[in-house]
Amino acid sequence: MNRRIFGQDIEKQVAVYLKKAGLQLITRNFQGAPGEIDLIMQDNDTLVFVEVRYRQHQQYGGAAASVDWRKQQKLIKTAGLYLQQHPHQGPCRFDVIAVKALKPLDLQWIKDAFQAM
Repeated sequence: MNRRIFGQDIEKQVAVYLKKAGLQLITRNFQGAPGEIDLIMQDNDTLVFVEVRYRQHQQYGGAAASVDWRKQQKLIKTAGLYLQQHPHQGPCRFDVIAVKALKPLDLQWIKDAFQAM
């Protein structure tokens, strides 16, 4: 399986997990010039921008640590573009889902992982 299809499968599994947790899927793979947001979801009145990360090995801090400052800046800029196109009056947050294993799905959900400054 190529990386793109594998990544999309992981994102689908995470979307199902988040739906079961009460979030509503707005869109997947929002593309903008700065980058891509894997999932955009609604959690009550909060718009949630979700970055899904998977690392087969935990070297260099694992999946969660791979969302470094540069990646955060891309996500913030892409979220800004999304909000220009789709205005939202409520709060927003950035969550990171660090997938540790796939079968069964084992993940770490970091709510409000970083802030837009």
